[in-house]
Amino acid sequence: MCTFRFKMWWMTQRMGSSGRDIPVETQFLIVEAADCAGDEQSAVYTVFLPILEGSFRAVLQGNENDELEICLESGDPAVESFEGTHLVFVGAGSDPFEVITNAVKAVERHLQTFSHREKKKMPDMLNWFGWCTWDAFYTDVTAEGVKEGLQSFEKGGTAPKFVIIDDGWQSVSMDPAGSAFVSDNAANFANRLYDIKENHKFQKNGRKGHREEDPANGLAHIVSEIKGKHELKYVYVWHAITGYWGGVRPGADGMEHYQSKMQYPVSSPGVQKNEPCEAFNSIADNGLGLVDPDKVFSFYNELHSYLASAGVDGVKVDVQNILEALGGGHGGRVLLSRKYQQALEASIARNFRDNGIICCMSHNTDNLYSSKRNAVVRASDDFWPRDPASHTIHIASVAYNTVFLGEFMQPDWDMFHVSEDHYSVLLSCLVLTTLRSSSS
Repeated sequence: MCTFRFKMWWMTQRMGSSGRDIPVETQFLIVEAADCAGDEQSAVYTVFLPILEGSFRAVLQGNENDELEICLESGDPAVESFEGTHLVFVGAGSDPFEVITNAVKAVERHLQTFSHREKKKMPDMLNWFGWCTWDAFYTDVTAEGVKEGLQSFEKGGTAPKFVIIDDGWQSVSMDPAGSAFVSDNAANFANRLYDIKENHKFQKNGRKGHREEDPANGLAHIVSEIKGKHELKYVYVWHAITGYWGGVRPGADGMEHYQSKMQYPVSSPGVQKNEPCEAFNSIADNGLGLVDPDKVFSFYNELHSYLASAGVDGVKVDVQNILEALGGGHGGRVLLSRKYQQALEASIARNFRDNGIICCMSHNTDNLYSSKRNAVVRASDDFWPRDPASHTIHIASVAYNTVFLGEFMQPDWDMFHVSEDHYSVLLSCLVLTTLRSSSS
């Protein structure tokens, strides 16, 4: 069994019995074989973990000769020379779960760039039922919509204790010459962040084109109201690791000190082979305003300190794998991802003392092997509420991904609609570490 990146952002599982069954972008592989002692009832489980070495990331792939290949990639055309000696960790034993845990801990000791889940502080929101606004509103979410959603839960007798205000609260717009991405139930990936504060939809008496300068009339007013009226313990908000899908607008008023510059992401050939991505293609066409890696802590700290001052308790940080495609000119994908992760974790530690962060769209080993503090990770591709055929696949995928991801962070199994049609699925998933609902 392996977990491989079937999309730019996400892993899923694949089963097989020969080398050719191992797909490109395989990041975790475990093989079951008969015990050499000849005991038919016993088996040996061997785990293969391709790791990071210097500026390079390794993955596995099979070929038509049933051979196992190692693929190395730096993500920067200027970084071609590899002098490392450690590419893949191999461990074996009779208990597959012990083998996996011991292997990841051995890699932890070797790399010293990440921490095992057991060493991380878990945010308290994991202990509560919550609601994410995404499937209810998509980017059309408003302060009034959040209040109405919480009221509907209370009327139904199931009041959430935390809410995630997803994509749609930020101040974003397109460049004048930008090419918009138009699709149902999706963001416009051509938009860029031009202010760290909320848009008019989350300002008291807000109106389009008007900027409310009093912080008390900004995001703080809705956070305070819903916490008081609905006895919420936690409010999280969404943002991309680059600010927004299209990054931070270079030279935007008040944001010049982040020194963002336009870059055009280049996808890994393995990712492109598995599945081309509309979101990525839109970003590649329009470019992304990448905050200077030396200024990114300042960006995160100013964003998160503003959110914390408004009563926000944590963030869902999305689109994380995009950094692997922006390594050109920065020493490669591994170094850029690590620098951003270090800045992100430092800002979270300073501003959200309960370690309030959910990592999302982050299923590459660049991120996993660079995370010392982040403790919660979305374990799956998106939940598609209006595609019933996808629901069983969704459950299977997050379960198998958890075998690997659970060694690094607490897996978050994403959302479900609260309706009678989904009740049996919900009951089967009560083992989830955190259950987030999206009202239909």
